[in-house]
Amino acid sequence: MTAPEPQSALRLDGERRTATDAEARALASATRLRILRACLDEPLTNKEIASRIGRNPATALHHVRTLVSTGFLVPAEERRGARGAREVPYLATGKSWLMDDALHGRPRDHMLAAFLEEVAAVGEANLSSSRLGLRLSEEEYEQFRARLWELLDEYARRPMTPGGRRWSVYVGVHPEEA
Repeated sequence: MTAPEPQSALRLDGERRTATDAEARALASATRLRILRACLDEPLTNKEIASRIGRNPATALHHVRTLVSTGFLVPAEERRGARGAREVPYLATGKSWLMDDALHGRPRDHMLAAFLEEVAAVGEANLSSSRLGLRLSEEEYEQFRARLWELLDEYARRPMTPGGRRWSVYVGVHPEEA
């Protein structure tokens, strides 16, 4: 059986902007970030989301409603489940990628937590990682950071490849202690 074609709701034709307080609060959760990743190119119902991220459906629904109300998820066409129950699948809009300083100075530990949960789900043997130490001037650092963001932005705005494998990327850059 072949995988379904991606049905992404991604509309990454906008410009980056500062997140509103409600948007920043919506993105300040490892669970909500995992929901966005799960619904990136495949419509999932609340039950499917809960199963995929290892949460109970009531908890998932709370987070789904927050993401819908802030425009990070959109409901797809309603469908009937196995027992005829009404099911609403949800798709990520990609809007989170367009948020500059989405957290308004709040800690970003939820991003790392989401990534670590995803790695735990697939196993560390499937993680390709590297580490690099650099010594750069402020100007060189800003050039490095800009080039890295340009590359990530280029791939974030590309159409999903039908039948392509799903990947997750986490990048963390920090100054070292003296």
